[in-house]
Amino acid sequence: MKCKVSKRPLFNPNGDIDLKKRSMIGGNTTNLNDFNNIKYTWTSDWYRQAMNNFWIPEEINLSQDVKDYPHLSKAERTAYDKVLSFLVFLDSLQTANLPNVGEYITANEVNLCITIQTFQEAIHSQSYSYMLDTICNPTERDAILYQWRDDERLLKRNTFIGDLYNEFQEKKDERTFIRVLVANYILEGVYFYSGFMFFYNLGRNGKMPGSAQEIRYINRDENTHLWLFRSIILELQKECPHLFEADTIQMIKEMIEEGVNQEIAWGQYVIGNDIPGLTADMVTDYIKYLGNLRFAGLGLGTLYPGYEEEPENMKWVSQYSNANMVKTDFFEARPTAYAKSAALEDDL
Repeated sequence: MKCKVSKRPLFNPNGDIDLKKRSMIGGNTTNLNDFNNIKYTWTSDWYRQAMNNFWIPEEINLSQDVKDYPHLSKAERTAYDKVLSFLVFLDSLQTANLPNVGEYITANEVNLCITIQTFQEAIHSQSYSYMLDTICNPTERDAILYQWRDDERLLKRNTFIGDLYNEFQEKKDERTFIRVLVANYILEGVYFYSGFMFFYNLGRNGKMPGSAQEIRYINRDENTHLWLFRSIILELQKECPHLFEADTIQMIKEMIEEGVNQEIAWGQYVIGNDIPGLTADMVTDYIKYLGNLRFAGLGLGTLYPGYEEEPENMKWVSQYSNANMVKTDFFEARPTAYAKSAALEDDL
């Protein structure tokens, strides 16, 4: 049964208690939330980090954004609207899809993390709505929310991830399960970033500070989500190595490349060379660097030779994304947990 994708029963009094028998998929789980007896010990660190990240969108003051929004340049306002339309759609899709993934994870400590991520994705959608409700009238708000229906490029972006999620709805086997995990990894680790950098660029230019702060908190959450799905994939590589043979590695490579290509094309479309402080080349170089990070994060090597280091002219992105200017790196160092109001020293 191990390494087979099968839906876990909800009530299972005959489930295994022995940690040695617990597995990421194909296990016989009791579904008991036991926070002391866990196989995947990294989930304890993740859980504490996610709980420390709790925040409420309406606590962020958008009064300056209300004043700034009408005075953005045409290019900035168009990008603001399109990026928000894209982000709210993706986080809404995540909120709907994550429980579906969790139904096939048979390690309950991992499912606890997925449940928190689902809640956080709902908070992100609420945050984007709060931003729009504050700066737009209802007609403008609705036009922005559903722009993906009319903008062919935006619809294409949403379709790539949406089709991968739908594929798992229709065919729940090991290969489609890996594909949906990698799709989550791409969404959290590549797909958001040209949007995030756009808001940070506005913030460093003294515009829309509340929006930039909302994005910083969202970005902080997304870092933990990226860490979560990376960890799930790495555990599966160890438990079920036969599911990661050459054809699967090639599939993952092509998926990340497609995600990178779409992010670059999107960034050039919404940002291009008309936004002060950003250029199409800066976006391209940064996204290729992120593609390398994500591919290497799965132990698969370098995807884009020559883009292994963070571009010098984009270092402000990672600096700006730290909500309290506190270093947080879930891949190369031990993270420091911090809350929305002050840094918390916490040896995770």
